Parts: sequence; C-alpha cells; structure tokens
Amino acid sequence: MAAAAPAAAAASSETPAATATAEPEAGDEDSREVRVLQSLRGKICEAKNLLPYLGPNKMRDCFCTINLDQEEVYRTQVVEKSLSPFFSEEFYFEIPRTFQYLSFYVYDKNVLQRDLRIGKVAIKKEDLCNHSGKETWFSLQPIDSNSEVQGKVHLELKLNELITENGTVCQQLVVHIKACHGLPLINGQSCDPYATVSLVGPSRNDQKKTKVKKKTSNPQFNEIFYFEVTRSSSYTKKSQFQVEEEDIEKLEIRIDLWNNGNLVQDVFLGEIKVPVNVLRNDTSYQAWYLLQPRDNGNKSSKTDDLGSLRLNICYTEDYVLPSEYYGPLKTLLLKSPDVQPISASAAYILGEICRDKNDAVLPLVRLLLHHDKLVPFVTAVAELDLKDTQDANTIFRGNSLATRCLDEMMKIVGGHYLKVTLKSTLDEICESSKSCEIDPIKLKEGDNVENNKENLRYYVDKLFSTIVKSSMSCPTVMCDIFYSLRQMATQRFPNDPHVQYSAVSSFVFLRFFAVAVVSPHTFHLRPHHPDAQTIRTLTLISKTIQTLGSWGSLSKSKSSFKETFMCEFFKMFQEEGYIVAVKKFLDEISSTETKESSGTSEPVHLKEGEMYKRAQGRTRIGKKNFKKRWFCLTSRELTYHKQPGKDAIYTIPVKNILAVEKLEESSFNKKNMFQVIHTEKPLYVQANNCVEANEWIDILCRVSRCNQNRLSSFHPSAYLNGNWLCCQETSENTPGCRPCTAGVPADIQIDIDEDRETERIYSLFTLSLLKLQKMEEACGTIAVYQGPQKEPDDYSNFVIEDSVTTFKTIQQIKSILEKLDEPHEKYREKRSSSAKYGSKENPIVGKTS
Repeated sequence: MAAAAPAAAAASSETPAATATAEPEAGDEDSREVRVLQSLRGKICEAKNLLPYLGPNKMRDCFCTINLDQEEVYRTQVVEKSLSPFFSEEFYFEIPRTFQYLSFYVYDKNVLQRDLRIGKVAIKKEDLCNHSGKETWFSLQPIDSNSEVQGKVHLELKLNELITENGTVCQQLVVHIKACHGLPLINGQSCDPYATVSLVGPSRNDQKKTKVKKKTSNPQFNEIFYFEVTRSSSYTKKSQFQVEEEDIEKLEIRIDLWNNGNLVQDVFLGEIKVPVNVLRNDTSYQAWYLLQPRDNGNKSSKTDDLGSLRLNICYTEDYVLPSEYYGPLKTLLLKSPDVQPISASAAYILGEICRDKNDAVLPLVRLLLHHDKLVPFVTAVAELDLKDTQDANTIFRGNSLATRCLDEMMKIVGGHYLKVTLKSTLDEICESSKSCEIDPIKLKEGDNVENNKENLRYYVDKLFSTIVKSSMSCPTVMCDIFYSLRQMATQRFPNDPHVQYSAVSSFVFLRFFAVAVVSPHTFHLRPHHPDAQTIRTLTLISKTIQTLGSWGSLSKSKSSFKETFMCEFFKMFQEEGYIVAVKKFLDEISSTETKESSGTSEPVHLKEGEMYKRAQGRTRIGKKNFKKRWFCLTSRELTYHKQPGKDAIYTIPVKNILAVEKLEESSFNKKNMFQVIHTEKPLYVQANNCVEANEWIDILCRVSRCNQNRLSSFHPSAYLNGNWLCCQETSENTPGCRPCTAGVPADIQIDIDEDRETERIYSLFTLSLLKLQKMEEACGTIAVYQGPQKEPDDYSNFVIEDSVTTFKTIQQIKSILEKLDEPHEKYREKRSSSAKYGSKENPIVGKTS
C-alpha cells in the first residue's frame, strides 16, 4: 500500500520539514516563512456497471488506486466477483509535491499476469474545487498509453542568421533541450529517458535524437540541435523540385520523450509543441513546459460504456503564515469551551456554517486537543445534544458535532491503545486460515458450520477478553471525556440505570474497537488489506463485539441482530459474566481515578511499513545493494526487520538521530529517497511513493526535534566512491554543504501543527462567509422580532440560543478574518509575480490535439 489511511495519517503528517514552499523574493521575510501545504481527503465509495468478462464467468475482482499523475499513492482492498464493487474506503494524506492530475484507476486483479486497468477518472488540479465535499458519479474513461503522461521539459530556442557557402543568408533555429523533471516510474523503477526533437512544417519533418539517460526521472540532457528554417529558392532536393522559402508562421518544434525499452518497445512519456513564431520579437526564448498526451492520446475508437465510479473528494491548499498572525483567531477559538451558551462560541459556529461538519472537526479537534481544551468543549456540545435526545436508547447515536469530535479525538490519541490491545490477536486472525463463516448461504463445500462457529467464538472471546482488561492503557483524555458523558447521561435520564453505560459504550465499542477490528489496515494494525475470507471473519467478530458492548451495558435479554444465524451464535455469550465484565470495563475507563500512563513505561508506537534501505556496508565483502525491510518507529527507536514480527536487524535510538532529510535522486538514481543521519553512518531509505516518504520524514523529524545534537547542515547527496556527490569533498566527516530543513518549533507537539490547523479554520470561515453573514442576519432578526421567523429557509437550520452573544462572536470572527485577509492577499500577489509563467514552478501548459 502506498499512503497512510485517514486515521493515522491525520495524526502524523503536518510539519514544515518536508513540504513544498514557494520560493520568496529576496529579502522578503514574510514570504520566506509562508508554508504552502496541500492535503487530500475523501472517500472511494463504489463502482457500478463495469464491463463484464466475455466468458461464462463475467465477474471481476476489482480494486481502485489513487494516483498523483502516474504515481500511485493509495490502494483499496480487492472486492471479489463483482461488476459493482462497493469499496467504502476513506483516505487522508498530505500531498508533498506539485501535480497536474489526480487520477483514480479501477483495476481487475490478476494473480498470474499484470493487473488489468479497466478505466480511470482523471481530474485536473484546478478542477478539484468543483467537486469538493460532495459525492459525485464519474464515468470511467478508457486508458490509452499515449495519454498517461507526467513531468515537464526545459527548452531554449534561438534564431541565428547563417551565411551559406554561396553567400546567401538564411535563418538557423537552435534548439537547446536542457532538462526534464518529474518523469514517471516505469514498472516501479526510474526510466531510461531520451528525447526526439523535430522541426515540423507543411513540407518537412526533420527529426533528431538525444542520448539515453540511464535510471533517472530528472534527466539533464543539455544537448543542442540545429535546423535550417528558411532556404533560398536556389535550394533543391534530389528530385530537383524547387522549394519556396518556408513560412516561419507554419513551423513548430515538437519534443517527444521516450523510455528506452532496450529489447522491448519504447514507451511514450509525453510531448510538447512550441510554435517557432514565439521568436517573432526575440532572438532567444526559453521556458518550462508540462508534457502533454500525444495527438489523439485521449481519444479512443472504443465506444463501450466502461462503468462509473462514485467519489467524495476534498482537496485543500493552505498558505500557512508565521505564528504571530494567528494569535487573535487562536485566542477566540480557545475561549470557546468557556462561552455561555456553547452555541455562541467561535468553534461551534464554525461547525454550524461549514457545508460538511467533518471539514471543521479535523482542525478544531487537533487545536483544542493541543491546548487541553477539547474535554470541556466536547462536554459542552454533548450536553447540547442531550437536550434534544428523547430516548435513552438513541443516546449519542447521531452524527452531531459532539460525536464527530469524539470520533476524531479517538483516532488521534487512541492509535497506541488499539495497537497494544488488538494487534496480536488481529495478527493471529489474519495470518491463520481458519474459516469462521456461519451463514448457511455462504458456506463453502466441505465447510463444517459447527467448527466454524467454534473458531469464531474463540476469536471473539480472545478479543473481548483483551478489550475488557485494557482499561489501564486507555488514554487519559478519552477517560476524561467518557467520565463527563456518563455524568451528563445520568442527569438527563435519572430513571434509567443503564444509560450511564450506554453513553460510553456507544463510543468505545461501536465507534472505536468495532471499527478498528473490521478495518485493521486503516488504523495501521496490519500492513496490508486482508483477503476476502479474513474480511468476512473480521466483520462477524466486529458485529459480535459491538453487540456484546451494548448488550452488556444495557443488560438486554435479546440481541439486536437481524440475521437468524447471528442471533443463534450470540446465544453463546448471553451469560452474566459478559455483562459484569463490560460494566467493570466501562466503570474503569470512565473513572476520574488516577491511572498509570502506559506511555510512561512502554514506548509509543508511531509508524511502521515496508520500504527499501541501502545496505550499510559494514563488512568489506558486504554488498551495498537495496533490500526490502519492515521499518518500525516508536517514541524510543527506529528499527528495521526482515519481516513484520521478526527480531530487529538494526536499531537506531531516537535520541541518536541528528537530522532527517530528503536525498537527491542523483545519488542512486532512485526516487522518493530520504536519509536518517545519526551517530553512525547515514541510513539511506527509499519509500514506495512521495506521500509515504513525506510522512516518514515528517514523523521522524518531529520525534527527534528536541535532540540536543541535531545538525544545522547536511549533505543532500550520498558519500560514494570516496567523495560527497553534492560538494565533491573527499572526507566523509566534512560538515554538510546545505542548511538543514527548518525544524518544527519546540512548542509544537509531535502530532499537531497548530499554525496549520488555525490556517485551515481561517480558510473554512472564509469559504463559508456567506453563511456566516446569514447567521449574523438571523441573530438580528431574532433580537428585534419575537414572532415567527420571516425567512425560515435561511435561518431555521442555525442553532441560536442567545442571539446577542452569538452576534458579538460573529462580529469578532469577521474582524479577525479581515485582518488575516491582508497578509494572505499580499502573499498571493508576490507569489503570482515571482512565479513567472514558463518558470519551473509555473510551467506552460502546451496545446493538445
């Protein structure tokens, strides 16, 4: 898999250490500190009406990928035997580089051959805003190898006058192809690119070719080609056919990029076309161009309907200013828990006016959590929910601001808790082949339903036992909120003895443990998506666990299962011991008694995954090649292993990490590389894609940010064959030749970048300004007019308990937004003027046919 899924990625991907920033003008302090951060979140929902196989077995085994241009950064699980696969997978990650297209590919899984690409949805970066925050059905487009391009080309043209041997004057076009940047990987490896350079006109097509550059996605060609563009009438070809002077207006330069296939066919990488008349007013012209598909590359002779894909996409690009700009907005937001009533607070108003509450929840929870303000805020908004709850059985079952804040908080702080509680048992389930199917309709031939039932019971009992004994590992912030929920529920329904338990179990069982069990990959409990049989097993376990949690907390005599076979299975657990265990567990995690923090004695697990590392070459005969290893990072150490669960081959204590930086591709002709510089030799690592590399750099930078001996400079390239490739210094101990990337400020916690979260909230307020004004009008209407609302369509959806206090808060928000608008506008102006069209940062989008 490529990218981190939403839960863990949300907590580990926001630092300035490895994100792209626009280059500022010299001497511009404000611009230099602005960070441009991109993120993508959303959901791959489902596909429908995919093309069936022509044979008797028409079904397909499908999965979907997310690609930045041609680089895969995320992959869903495989849905077997379906032409309308239901994926329902959420994603969230930071985007660490520029891109042209965000693409979603639907594949048909093939065990013996390469997976077949069925179709794609490709959305231009500038069009992503048109689909933000709403589910849309996209028609799948055919995939033509000539349309799959990415990267850019640096080109310089000159027009010289040339005197021929017979004394006549003609014009000579000089084409200097300098470099390319960001070419795609071919079969997972850097390509072997070359370019053909052609002068094309009505009566000519002169072509020349560069040398092949080996194993690089950023080739430096620096080759010059000469073309005669006008000829005297005395010039004749072999046929003696007289050629008139060419019209320069009809000539164009075409650059085609290819991957050298050696023994197989060369692969087209993209093309650009530049009319020669760009030199009409100048004798020299140079610019960067984005590679485009080949002529007719996007057109297909096929007319088949390939099906469609339902997606929910939210792309954001934030300009994060220096910290001092965010003081007033941060102060106003952090006062929210103390505002009476809570509905008049800035944080609550943000949730009210955002089109999608989830947009508001992500940054709000992180910011409030960072400043220890989340517990009182969630308590206050949950109390507001309870006022509208009439039935104790439906307590906290909706998707309100309170429940969504709690969900997000548990994802951020509960990752380690899930790992120490569930991981070992989930590993056992996923790595064994025990069948647990108990639905008579889905049983396979030869299956014994009684054996399956025993297998399933064994797993349920094992997981249930670890959960109810895990209270000491439950994070303190979760316990504090559960305690508040329990007290409020008891006050709201004083005659219901069970509501104090259901108020807590509705979160910890239904929204936390049950979700993690059914989707362990999303919570980084497993390295890969489970297979179909294991997913079915996990689904049955999850259903049972969440019912056990709610059944035990409510002391019901009947389960809530709709399926007869599940009702029969659940009878095995209808014993008093389960009820007692659940209540004891819920009592413990919703108590205010001081607990020992598991984080003080045990290292906190932060990230793990499969990557490639270059051998350290400690022995004279050891090969310095790249090997696949399983990396694991805790709050104490970075280790790598031959396989997950095996003993560590090598360990780097976090306290020994001196810097973590990107490694230039030229070092080993490999993309997505970074280096962990520590007290021994640097560790060179290659991630699977740019998103994964960015996440590892970010989390490693943050966990080591307070180390006393952190370096101020580093070498961006490797030390090979007796010298540093970057500065050519021969001593391996030579100090670095480039300043280290600016580290995270010391007051920012490992998982939260408060400036980034405050900037996101500013952006959301700005995007929802019209609704904010409507809410302001509603306050005025309520204050002066006590009768029925005049315009219910505009105002009836707002929660306004105190119109005067709410109005004052809105006025404060608008004033702060106006002051923040100024530096943002100033930065945009400077950015647009400094990033000249045709520069590397802002390349020209050439024409396509």
